[in-house]
Amino acid sequence: MEIFLAELVTGLPDEAQMARIIIRMTAAALLGAVVGFQRERMGKSAGIRTHMLVALATTLFVVACLESGMSQSDLSRVIQGLAAGIGFIGAGAILKLRDDREIIGLTTAAGIWMTAAIGVAVGLGRWGSAALGVILTWVILSIIAQLKYRLQKEPD
Repeated sequence: MEIFLAELVTGLPDEAQMARIIIRMTAAALLGAVVGFQRERMGKSAGIRTHMLVALATTLFVVACLESGMSQSDLSRVIQGLAAGIGFIGAGAILKLRDDREIIGLTTAAGIWMTAAIGVAVGLGRWGSAALGVILTWVILSIIAQLKYRLQKEPD
């Protein structure tokens, strides 16, 4: 039983590190929720929970690497793998319908990819970049989408 308990507590960070991890992971989930809320409000399939999980997962990957003492070049490879891997999740959100010119889900895929980037930024402690990413994402998904819709409705 002692071996089991020792294994469970091995590698636990000190209080300051634990607080940093909790703050970063909570912030990632909340920032992902902001993007996910907008998508869910628009009736898209990838909503709050999906975006929260993507942001949280990418933050966890980065934080775990940082906590393990991984070198910058190794961390860079992890981030490259995340960027490519999230692309596969996004690809699952893209559908080509019968009409040759009708493809849906590209914005959802891009949103998932952006949420992953926000999670990486949070994991690295780049709060300003993450916040700016969320703000710009919200603007693009909300305001630019409304502008595009209005411009398409105007008669020639």
